[in-house]
Amino acid sequence: MRPSSPEDTTLQLPRRGRITARRAPPADPAGPLLLGRYRLIERLGAGGFGVVWRAQDEQLGREVALKRVPAEAGENGRAEREALAAARLAHPAIVALHEAGLADGEMVLISELVVGSTLAELIAEDALEDEEIAAIGLAIAGALEHAHERGVIHRDVKPQNILVPDEPAGPQGAAKLVDFGGASLVGEEALTRTGDVLGTLAYMAPEQLDGEEADERSDLYSLALVLFEAFSGENPMRGQTPAATVRRIGGRAPRLATRRRGLPRELTDAIDRALLADPAARGDLAVLRGALAAASAPQYRARRLAPRRAEHDSPTAEQGQAPSAGHSSQQPRVAVPGALAATAALVPAAWLALTGRPGAAVVLLAAAFPLFVLPGPRGRIDVRRGLALGAPALGLLALAGSWPALAGQFVRWRERLIAGALGFWLLSLCGPLVARQLWFAAAPAPAGWQQSLHAALTGVLAPAFTARVAAGCAVWALAALALPLLLRGRSALVDVLLALGWGFALAAATLRLQAALGPAGSQPHGLIVGTALGAGFAVAVRALRGPV
Repeated sequence: MRPSSPEDTTLQLPRRGRITARRAPPADPAGPLLLGRYRLIERLGAGGFGVVWRAQDEQLGREVALKRVPAEAGENGRAEREALAAARLAHPAIVALHEAGLADGEMVLISELVVGSTLAELIAEDALEDEEIAAIGLAIAGALEHAHERGVIHRDVKPQNILVPDEPAGPQGAAKLVDFGGASLVGEEALTRTGDVLGTLAYMAPEQLDGEEADERSDLYSLALVLFEAFSGENPMRGQTPAATVRRIGGRAPRLATRRRGLPRELTDAIDRALLADPAARGDLAVLRGALAAASAPQYRARRLAPRRAEHDSPTAEQGQAPSAGHSSQQPRVAVPGALAATAALVPAAWLALTGRPGAAVVLLAAAFPLFVLPGPRGRIDVRRGLALGAPALGLLALAGSWPALAGQFVRWRERLIAGALGFWLLSLCGPLVARQLWFAAAPAPAGWQQSLHAALTGVLAPAFTARVAAGCAVWALAALALPLLLRGRSALVDVLLALGWGFALAAATLRLQAALGPAGSQPHGLIVGTALGAGFAVAVRALRGPV
């Protein structure tokens, strides 16, 4: 048999953004009833394995997902196998099958309706924190253990077959596994013949590709590959072409720790082990589940996952497309519409302008521009950049030198670069706003600059775009980038020494920069104390997070 398509339809609603954008049409009271009780409402998607509809169960008054598999599709055997597999299973992380039957020559499967997104979509949108990925993996590992105990091997674990509810019902319901149509069942006639291949190529265990019978260790391999992709943003087995993918399968996967720093060593080792080509060397799901449980500590925090892609970028369920993958992040990500972000800056700026302070208004807008206006991934607004306002706040406390250490706590290297640079730039820009020296002593702002647009442009904004400020932004960006690469958490003494060396190098670079480009005799405000506190904070955070 052919490998199943990655575009096979899963049972899910369209994205929540689409639901709020247009109300689903009510069921047509004159429409036909399937199996005597289910009236179709809305077509959700189609793929190589039938068509999925939202339907109304008129007997119980609830909405369900209804999958219709035409007889001419030649997939009725697969649909029957899905029904037989689901009949053995009852787990919060497995989509429940309510009923199966024949209607007008079609196989009809009635399942619970999951409001949410596929894991593939969330990976593409970079919408998950590391703790959430661990919780999702923990739920799916539990689902697979439940299935294996009942003689069901899934054989097609992939991000498209994992649904993440918008409102999870506790830790075990953090994700739901779907599509048991390709499962093998102990005690039942084999769905595939010896030598046949079933699964999705990029997530297939080496023994499946060789036509051997898949077992529990095959599902373990596929789940580990899914987790590798969720944490790192890449599937190490996927090549540019199917032939390139085939050549990679069975080879040694790269270590996850080299692709994603900052993850617990126990977790990366468990995933690396599960991706070994030899099934006997992979361990079992219990080992991976234990590592995931530790990574999702202290406890699972159920929360709604907000989509981060613009509406026009999101493929509809009818298109059945799987977006390309991105990478994960540990810090909270908040995606807000551009209009809302612009309002946050425009309202106070308009108030300043209307009260006779156009100069202050334009400086405020300049400070807000990189924080709330520059688009984040997929055109959305990433308001975490607003955290860079912490640098001026630290400057008011004479602790501005600690900002590079705080910026260094972001997981992704681009985030550290941006946060470090923005912090220095805001310090140079916001000093006149608060009439205080926040970092370097700058040329005094002209009198009455808040009431004069010209004075604000020439006396406040222009000095924020000098070579000195640009060089300072570069120094702080590189300092934030390097800090987590130095502190590994394996030895407290080594981390303390490295943090002290990092702080000394940052202070020396700052003083040299000031001597070369700054006004004579001026000193950075809070350089030594701030840098020392920042280094100590970084060491403490690394100790709490554990070694990498």
